[in-house]
Amino acid sequence: MGATVVKIALSGYYGFDNSGDEAVLQSILFALQEQGREQGVQIEPIVLSANPEKTSAMYGVKAYHRMKPGSLIRALREADGLISGGGSLLQDATSSKTIPYYLAVLKIAQWLGKPTFIYSQGIGPVSRPMFYGWIRSVFQRCAYVSVRDTESADLLVKMRLPRERITVVPDPVMGLPLRGSVVVGGAPDHAPDGAVRTVGVSVRFWNEDRSELEALSRSLVLLLAANPDVRLRFLPFHLPSDEVASQFVIDRLGDHGSRVEMVRGIAHPQDMLAQVAACDLLIGMRLHSLIYAASQFVPMVGISYDPKIDQFLHRLGMKAAASTARFDADAFAAEAQRLLAGREAWAASSRAATLELKAQAQLPAQRIISFYKQRTNK
Repeated sequence: MGATVVKIALSGYYGFDNSGDEAVLQSILFALQEQGREQGVQIEPIVLSANPEKTSAMYGVKAYHRMKPGSLIRALREADGLISGGGSLLQDATSSKTIPYYLAVLKIAQWLGKPTFIYSQGIGPVSRPMFYGWIRSVFQRCAYVSVRDTESADLLVKMRLPRERITVVPDPVMGLPLRGSVVVGGAPDHAPDGAVRTVGVSVRFWNEDRSELEALSRSLVLLLAANPDVRLRFLPFHLPSDEVASQFVIDRLGDHGSRVEMVRGIAHPQDMLAQVAACDLLIGMRLHSLIYAASQFVPMVGISYDPKIDQFLHRLGMKAAASTARFDADAFAAEAQRLLAGREAWAASSRAATLELKAQAQLPAQRIISFYKQRTNK
């Protein structure tokens, strides 16, 4: 008797050339595949994407357009259930239309009688209280709800969703493997003493006056001046905007330009993960640049523009070294210098917490596969 076949639709911020969200998608696909193998369930994903052709080609999955009602409903009718997540889908900081869209997809699936699952989402900020009731009513009908931090769980409780309905798990990207890797048990090999050291930099635009990027530029000049063996490698996560933000910083590094490079056009999450793994230190604004670094035991210096940055760093017992609101260039450079000098010690001290987060990242996929396994065994 063959494995049970389950078609699952995935809703998220997919197909927008954002490396972090693409990593979320690939991490979920990997976890479903792995847990499916363990439990004898064959998963056939159906991804709702802004670029179905590219998504299908990149991951070898069926994909439908996320904004074309006919395609979206066809995908949900075809599926045996819907996963919403991960990522920061239910927030109204970037747009007031974001929450209604993702809730509508969940609601349509529920109207069609499909089980729905919330997969390691970051909830909030939600500044419009009118959304509270909408989120609660949709989540109450979900078969499983998991969020990526306690702050998200607290916000759902504030919306009057029972705490016992909510599971707190890591971001799914903590479980993303390097290409061809089977077990990741420690820090990757890096250049020997005396060789060039690489500091990865992931930036985005945030403040209108670019004050945070001006301050970061001053910090990087200090870091380069103090360490002749350091090279900077800019890693744009969201194309093309992060390439422009990276160039903004590079243009302010003066005479150090020969020690700086920008990696362009990386779309596949595992290619970006490999770039981060090759760094000796990662300076990051993008959440998933920090998650990539943690998963590969690369020390990180976080710049917070959103509570999700602080929430992730807290899980590793760390704090952001600066924020877009307050950025002390000298203190930031000193923290980067400290972590760069103590890379091996940092990797050793954070190893247990990192491995625990990697293992926990599998939990939502495990629960979802178990749901379908139990269904078929009834």
